[in-house]
Amino acid sequence: MIRALYTAASGMEANQFLTDTIAHNVANANTAGFKKDRAEFHDLFYQTMREAGATTLTGGQVASGLRVGLGVQTAASQKLFSPGSLQQTENPLDIAIAGDGFFRVLQPDGTEAYSRDGSFQLDAAGQVVTSDGLLLDPPIVIPPDALAIDISVDGQVSVIQPGDASLVNVGQITLTRFQNPAGLRSLGGNLFGVTDASGAPQEGTPADQGFGQLRQGFIEQSNVSIVDELVNLIIAQRAFETNSKAVQVADELLSITNNLRR
Repeated sequence: MIRALYTAASGMEANQFLTDTIAHNVANANTAGFKKDRAEFHDLFYQTMREAGATTLTGGQVASGLRVGLGVQTAASQKLFSPGSLQQTENPLDIAIAGDGFFRVLQPDGTEAYSRDGSFQLDAAGQVVTSDGLLLDPPIVIPPDALAIDISVDGQVSVIQPGDASLVNVGQITLTRFQNPAGLRSLGGNLFGVTDASGAPQEGTPADQGFGQLRQGFIEQSNVSIVDELVNLIIAQRAFETNSKAVQVADELLSITNNLRR
């Protein structure tokens, strides 16, 4: 019964982690460029009383073993990079990536970070920055007299200035991708950082060599499905309840054992 208590407790902890993961996904359902997490679990090791194939005292062979599992453990929290739907906006600096790739931005300490959130703005110097003021890299400066901004699917940024109806190129947006995006480290603020598991960053031009195309005037919404998360939440709740019931039953069996009389 003691074993059952710890086994069921591991199930409660795992489903609590699953609930935490689902809550994080739901909380970010309206976060631009957010990619949902998926909790993964492994069964714990087994206590073996008899191996399958062991020889019996009479010289026979045991057809099946005798073992019991000791519960579950949380193995990983994997980021799922399936695309989110695109939402049209009125902002010419909202840019969505239709396909593979990340925007590269510079953090205050000068290190690089990567994001799928393309809701950019201009700072006081006319530089294209994120909503947190992080500079898009390579930097792009919009002239103060620009009448309109045009961003092509391949990342060329052009403006129209007074007295000239033609487009003037002011920069090029590049994208970065990774061999294993799931290995990126979530930094918060819609940012990801490089790890040994993600592989080295590979820079390229949008709409070229497998990189996604840019869509001006759109932002990528999160890839969270509220319906799926609600179903997963119900499953996690029921699993937690069942494990707590197992704890209760094991405790009752212990109580019966303690109250045995001769």
